[in-house]
Amino acid sequence: MKHVLITGATSGIGQSLALSYASAGHHVYACGRNEEKLTALVRQYENITPLSFDITDKTQVKAACANINEIDIVILNAGDCLYMDDPLHFDSERFEFIINTNLVSMGAMLEQLLPKLAPTNRQNTENPQLVFISSSASLLPFPKAQAYGASKAGVDYLANSLALDLAKHRIDVCLVHPGFIKTPLTDKNTFDMPFLMSSEEAADRIIEGITKRKRYLQFPKRLTVFLHLLSSLPARCWQSFASKRLS
Repeated sequence: MKHVLITGATSGIGQSLALSYASAGHHVYACGRNEEKLTALVRQYENITPLSFDITDKTQVKAACANINEIDIVILNAGDCLYMDDPLHFDSERFEFIINTNLVSMGAMLEQLLPKLAPTNRQNTENPQLVFISSSASLLPFPKAQAYGASKAGVDYLANSLALDLAKHRIDVCLVHPGFIKTPLTDKNTFDMPFLMSSEEAADRIIEGITKRKRYLQFPKRLTVFLHLLSSLPARCWQSFASKRLS
């Protein structure tokens, strides 16, 4: 049995991950703000410990993590998405909210959880794992996604940089780039979402990658590989296409 902490566990990918790990007999720390949804998870599996707090509030993060003694896997999944509708009237409050929710909040989580992941403080001899759920949106600039894309690009750099520094401490880092996943966030989208996957299928892919100790995980590859190819084109080519077809 492993101890798995998941942020954003009350909906979407996070909820599917929590249920999958719990059904496999692991102890899950399910983190979220919605106490009612957390209680519903506990009703399904007694091996789920609910942690209700706001990830953007350092005081709440510290209090929620205080009684956690050992973790094998931390999955930083919580996030939000709001689009910037008018570039000439840039909404700084919306931008700040998304950056804080998707990126800055990870600093508070890491401050509390990295010492608990350290092998010197653990009984399990396997390397602990730190997983960042980013987005394939960080691979290319998309219209109206200045806040969301910037936050996920920051998550990418944070994960890749920490992977270098944590290697000597025997903490394995995995960066995850999902494509379009059917969640309450994507339900609000009004544009086409090719290769849309369920959150359950996404959770299965992520758990498989974690089990195999993947350093980088992307899916569905039909989409992410195509985005990687597009990112190698001259910027003007993508700008012309995106401004005409995606705006």
